[in-house]
Amino acid sequence: MTEKQLTFDRRNHQLTNINIWTADSHWLVYDVRPDGATFSGLTVERVNLSGQTEVLYQARDGAHVGVITVSPDLPPRYVCIHGPEHPDSQWKYDFHHRRGVIVQNGLAENMDACDITAPFTPGALRGGTHVHVFSPDGTRLSFTYNDHVMHEFAVKEDLRNVGVAVPLHPVCPPKSHPREYDGSHFCVLVSRTTSAPQPGSDEINRAYEEGWVGEEGYLKHDGHRQRWALAFIGDTLSTSGEKVPEVFIVDLPEKMVDYALEGDEPIEGTATSLPAPPKGITQRRLTFTHDRAYPGLATTPRHWLRSSPDGRSIAFLMKDEAGVVQLWTIAPTGGQPRKITDAASDIQSAFSWHPDGRSVALINDNSVMLCDTGSGKMRRLTTRTDEAPVADAVVCSPDGQHVAYLRHTEGFRQIFVAEVMAD
Repeated sequence: MTEKQLTFDRRNHQLTNINIWTADSHWLVYDVRPDGATFSGLTVERVNLSGQTEVLYQARDGAHVGVITVSPDLPPRYVCIHGPEHPDSQWKYDFHHRRGVIVQNGLAENMDACDITAPFTPGALRGGTHVHVFSPDGTRLSFTYNDHVMHEFAVKEDLRNVGVAVPLHPVCPPKSHPREYDGSHFCVLVSRTTSAPQPGSDEINRAYEEGWVGEEGYLKHDGHRQRWALAFIGDTLSTSGEKVPEVFIVDLPEKMVDYALEGDEPIEGTATSLPAPPKGITQRRLTFTHDRAYPGLATTPRHWLRSSPDGRSIAFLMKDEAGVVQLWTIAPTGGQPRKITDAASDIQSAFSWHPDGRSVALINDNSVMLCDTGSGKMRRLTTRTDEAPVADAVVCSPDGQHVAYLRHTEGFRQIFVAEVMAD
């Protein structure tokens, strides 16, 4: 078992849960928030396997940056959250006051436009985007979203949703408010939420922790390939009104121009309603766990849905009948979930697929493990320690030779990599 510490300075280092490796597997991107919940980092940076670090971008004018990911192609494009410049009591960093920026050569360009003045602009958003992730081919991005207009209208209507950004054309709203700005991508929401889901129904009041399905989508039952899809967690209500997180999926248009087609409601939203998904996009529920002994997906540890490279399996965490958090998968076409692991203790972290498509990297029994998804067998990549590695991120390199993760070392989160040796 071989692990290596890459960062040593006396700051906390934060890895995002996916797309943190450059395509050549040489560099890892990170931010320097003091902790995952405090958004006060000034830089986004990268480190290579030799421990050399570089600053990719530094925020100015009172803004902060974080949650950085990188494109799956070369030269790399970086994307991260950017907080508002010159924050004040009316407009400071919050879920609904942030944006995505694409960073190249030390410069940041807004990904999502903002228009908070009616009538709103199609392709612009009205709030804050978060955890921006390039699709496997690098052509589009997913994100989670909160809405300023709905927050002002009624806080309970500011519901988290999942969106997609496509490079259809730049979006330039009229800018009737000083906090409005242009964006390079056309952005829409693709999930649909309601503040009052019907108990026992497929309605949800929150969509989050999304993941692209397959490197080239997935095969439907009729043999047709659905080229673009996102899986996400949606919070349903049980018949007794309790939250039950379930797996959902949305099939997305193949043509970028179709993202601009309005369905039954405006894609730009109204003063009293969220932006609606474009024409033809409907969400479909994949898991139905209300009657299980432990209903719903696991909420601890926090995790994101992750699809196998071939698009056949969407992985998630859920308790087994004994109450132990295990790794499960379900097909994007639905059916019964399959329990992958039979661990004696909880899976302790978010996870990622190895590029071989046959295994998943995760933390269990205070070790980084590689789990064979066929047999459920787990192999230790790191020695068991008294304190487990940090649960936030366990991410395989594109070449499959390393897994990156975080450990607490002398009071600070530091970046480590473990070597993936042949079994």
